[in-house]
Amino acid sequence: MALTGVLRPGHVVLRVMDLDKAVAHYTDALGLIEVARDDKGRVFFKAWDEADHHSVVLRQADEAGMDYMGWKVDSAATLERLAGDVKNSGLVTDTSWIAAGEHPHTGKRFRFTIPTGHVMELYAQKDATGCSTGYLNPEPWPDGLKGMAPSRFDHCLLYGDDLDGTVKLFTEVLGFGLAEEVVAGPEKFRIAAFLSCSNKVHDVAFIRQPMKNKFHHASFLLDNWYEVLKAADIISKRKISIDLGPTRHGITRGETIYFFDPSGNRNEVFAGGYIYYPDKPTVTWTDDQLGPAIFYHDRKLNEAFLSVVT
Repeated sequence: MALTGVLRPGHVVLRVMDLDKAVAHYTDALGLIEVARDDKGRVFFKAWDEADHHSVVLRQADEAGMDYMGWKVDSAATLERLAGDVKNSGLVTDTSWIAAGEHPHTGKRFRFTIPTGHVMELYAQKDATGCSTGYLNPEPWPDGLKGMAPSRFDHCLLYGDDLDGTVKLFTEVLGFGLAEEVVAGPEKFRIAAFLSCSNKVHDVAFIRQPMKNKFHHASFLLDNWYEVLKAADIISKRKISIDLGPTRHGITRGETIYFFDPSGNRNEVFAGGYIYYPDKPTVTWTDDQLGPAIFYHDRKLNEAFLSVVT
């Protein structure tokens, strides 16, 4: 298999201010599947087509936002190698090892803080409890799905100050490719980066902002544009706080709608995008074209979308 090193986003841990309301939102409206609760009060979820035990974790807190994002790597040997490389890069702080079992069904994790202030972790092992269709003569989708029913947790968009250091870490140390970027002015100052460790158009994206460690959204994959439109109906039917869409991005070519969980964490459901290969030239957008880059149909910016973060 050619895909090695960091394989994919493995989990995101979100803070919510009312756990019961959040659980109802993520199961009944978004359509994730609850798989476990632990003695710390955390609730663990997965999407229907994910093999590993969990991909989304919620915990009760006094403010909303993201605690950390986890990345699955291809082997225990790769975990040890990348942990050493990250530690020796001079680009991270607060490195530590988290013992196996701290997340259920999950091996040890290497945790670190990146230049934008976000906490990331790498791990090699999480029990494959299986997807909802199984792996022997499966149907294309399972019965009994709820809500929008995404097939997987797809990516996060994060805000922070040291974009240059974070891009350097992800590209030069962790092996990601820079699929797309946004640059400003004649000096082409980079203000956004869309990074991929796979064939997806992005697995994580960062926007340069003066604050550290801010969370813009977690995104979940749908199959097609029709499912995005159906998600819009569900959002309206359930009177969920909508942000923007349904629309298309110029960046990534993805079809999208944004909305908020009960604590104010932004969610996205997303379809489309193109296949990314490491030898594909980086797509560059200039700041004078930010309108169609972000909202291809309206071709203009929305200040609330750009400024509301947790």
